[in-house]
Amino acid sequence: MVLLQTSHESLLSSTHREMVTNNGVVLVTGASTGLGLALARLLLEKTSYHLVLTARASSLSRFSENGIEENERLWLRPLDIVKDSERRELIAEVNEKLGGVDILINNAGVSYRSVVEHVTEEERLAQMDINFRSPMELIRLVLPSMRKKRKGRIINVSSSAGMMAMPTMAVYSASKFALEGGTEALWYETRPWGIKVTLIQPGFINSSSFRKVHMTNLSARSMEDTQDPYHAHYVHMAPFIEKMMGYAVATPEKIARKILKVMRRRSPPLRVPATVDAILFSLLRRFLPRTLYHHVLLWGLPKRRKWGNPD
Repeated sequence: MVLLQTSHESLLSSTHREMVTNNGVVLVTGASTGLGLALARLLLEKTSYHLVLTARASSLSRFSENGIEENERLWLRPLDIVKDSERRELIAEVNEKLGGVDILINNAGVSYRSVVEHVTEEERLAQMDINFRSPMELIRLVLPSMRKKRKGRIINVSSSAGMMAMPTMAVYSASKFALEGGTEALWYETRPWGIKVTLIQPGFINSSSFRKVHMTNLSARSMEDTQDPYHAHYVHMAPFIEKMMGYAVATPEKIARKILKVMRRRSPPLRVPATVDAILFSLLRRFLPRTLYHHVLLWGLPKRRKWGNPD
């Protein structure tokens, strides 16, 4: 009886493995909120991929709160992307039980609001760790399996801040510029094995999740101190960014649909500006002389003549 049960379980496992191989495995980071959650819902509804949705252990309850429960084609796994042990354990499990990741979507990220002078080395490294180093480490772990299969897709969620920097968002832009550079190099490196690499570049998104930015210790202090040299930078930029998000027509659901289109394209482009403003910034960078481009953006900054002047 035990032998029969073991054989039956082995047969089920083999059948499931074959189904997963045929449909492919998609790993999404930061899938419990915002764009990640919208993408998770869309993939569940519109595709037959085996999904591995990840979030920090403390955020896993958000899946059930949004009606997402584990089943035969859906894994929910804890992943703090900055923890090497968790990255390695997850990829090892996917390799062993599912035959490897076929599509990696690096969506998890965080944004610090601060001028350069208000970012300590510890805070700077934390921002780079989350938005650049950790996604690249995940890529490094999934590439051997993709090379062996001679196929795969890597989709990195970047930002319009990865092609144009914004004052008070210096370290965030730096992390996205780094992600863009690393991904562009990867696009060349993986072509011999048929691995497709794409950057998704959202701009302003009308969503509460994208309003959540972290202040550094010094930037938070500056926001409260009217005599701080950078106080005007923050008090004028913060409502400006909030206003632009309120005007934005892009939503997490719309960006998720763009990602799905990229997943289905035989030859996706390296960069996909995913919102109207991202497209506009891309065109400005492409066609305006660099000096003029910077002056156009400088002219558009809110109440910039008051910057540096304590109230």
